[in-house]
Amino acid sequence: MSLPRDLLPQPPSTLLPEDPEELAAVRAAAAGEEDPSAVAARYPTSSGAWAVLADQAFAKGDAIASYAYARTGYHRGLDALRRNGWKGHGPVPFSHEGNQGFLRALNALARAALEIGESDEAARCAQFLRDSDPSAADRM
Repeated sequence: MSLPRDLLPQPPSTLLPEDPEELAAVRAAAAGEEDPSAVAARYPTSSGAWAVLADQAFAKGDAIASYAYARTGYHRGLDALRRNGWKGHGPVPFSHEGNQGFLRALNALARAALEIGESDEAARCAQFLRDSDPSAADRM
């Protein structure tokens, strides 16, 4: 007989709201079809828009700008998670499109933090990403 890994009940998954217009704009920015700065200006609370800016800055070799954009997206995401019942722990599944912007910003923050020598922060962010959804990093 095998026992379950964790006998304590787990909190429910947090699912952030999905705004179809915002998600379409973020997808367009990620695809290079729309200016990500304009998307972030139109949807300043969108973690996804900030994550796209972070990814683009990192691809251009600007780790400092990437870090700043990613940190903005991360904090916007934390605000949204808390507004939607998140209590500081529990699943934030990548499979839910509304969560992807936050998880992408968190991943970008870990990457940029590592690049600028903030290894402790990079490790915390990577662990937070795994705790949110163990498959998320592999899917980005």
